[in-house]
Amino acid sequence: MPQQGYNHQTNGGQSKNPTRQNSSKQASRSRGQKGKKPRRHRGIIATLWILFASVIIGIFVFLFLIYNGVIGYMPPVEELKNPTDRFASVLYSSDGKEIGRYFVGTGNRVYADFDEVSPHVIDALISTEDVRFEDHSGIDMRGLGRVLVKTVLMGNKNAGGGSTLTQQLAKQLYSPNSSGLLSRAMQKPIEWMIAVKLERYYSKEEIIKMYLNQFDFLYNAVGIKSAAHVYFGKAPKDLKIEEAATLVGMVKNPAYYNPVRQNERTRQRRNVVLAQMEKNGKITKAELDSLSALPLTLNFNRVDAKDGIAPYFREELRRMLRAQKPVRENYRGWEAQKFIDDSIAWETNPLYGWIEKNPKPDGSKYDIYSDGLKIYTTIDSRMQKYAEEAVAEHLGGYLQPAFFREKRGTKG
Repeated sequence: MPQQGYNHQTNGGQSKNPTRQNSSKQASRSRGQKGKKPRRHRGIIATLWILFASVIIGIFVFLFLIYNGVIGYMPPVEELKNPTDRFASVLYSSDGKEIGRYFVGTGNRVYADFDEVSPHVIDALISTEDVRFEDHSGIDMRGLGRVLVKTVLMGNKNAGGGSTLTQQLAKQLYSPNSSGLLSRAMQKPIEWMIAVKLERYYSKEEIIKMYLNQFDFLYNAVGIKSAAHVYFGKAPKDLKIEEAATLVGMVKNPAYYNPVRQNERTRQRRNVVLAQMEKNGKITKAELDSLSALPLTLNFNRVDAKDGIAPYFREELRRMLRAQKPVRENYRGWEAQKFIDDSIAWETNPLYGWIEKNPKPDGSKYDIYSDGLKIYTTIDSRMQKYAEEAVAEHLGGYLQPAFFREKRGTKG
């Protein structure tokens, strides 16, 4: 009986089994831990979102400061609205033929308006370099995304670049050559902001025109007009589809895709451009196939400031245009008559000293090497050519051999 009382007390005083009691406590702790985990995860996620938002805001602030010229270099508004272009001056004969140019170094750039360029050039350029050119405002976000994913993350070097035509123009006009990763990384966002401003001040046609007039195609062929003449001996409006594709193909790297030195490599690049044109509906599949099979044929015309007819005439014309007002102290004693002749020319000849006598509207002086002057002369190109051929024939066939015979056997 006492034992039964004890059992009764045990069952009555402890309503739960110790094992079950421990299990309940563990379950309770487990539920508490599960409740804490989501809260900790939510905190981490919130922190990441804050960091992400801070980075985005920081990027926008950084670009805003660049856009307003606080960080880096931002050209003045007036310079953006009127960029400094350097164009060679062109001399024309009385019958409308180009007889020469005045330029220095690699400044053989001749201005070409938008309607002076073949539509094939425009189609090839947009299809290859900036297919969404008409849709963006200087920065192609889809292109940047492609570069980030395919080029940066996946390491695909053939995925293409993210620079728009407007960004490339900004680089040509305002960006100096950068050395080092850091300077180039800083230069990129500056080009983006300049591109955005260029899109504000210029139409799409004007941007295309500026781009084509700026690009250096090698061999003193700066700008599309010079390039069409140097490589194909024609005006830019007369370029065929395959010729336009060749020049646009050079835009990627003119030294690497040099049609004079690397004909086959440049032909393959031309075919890539043609494929892009077909992909964007500018040519048909049949045209692509037939044009891709063509060899790359050039009509190469090397250009130099000394090239052209009447070189002595052109040099004298240059001297007269740039002549200064005669001052007696600048002439030697035996040049008294020359001083008199130059003084008379200064007073009576509008051409003599034209640069000094005719300043620009802003008061500065014209530069015949970079201001793109068009100079019309009285020379007839056909008659001049006949005259030069006659002189060459007379000198080579009679006078020069006679001179050599006379000098033969003499000293000096």
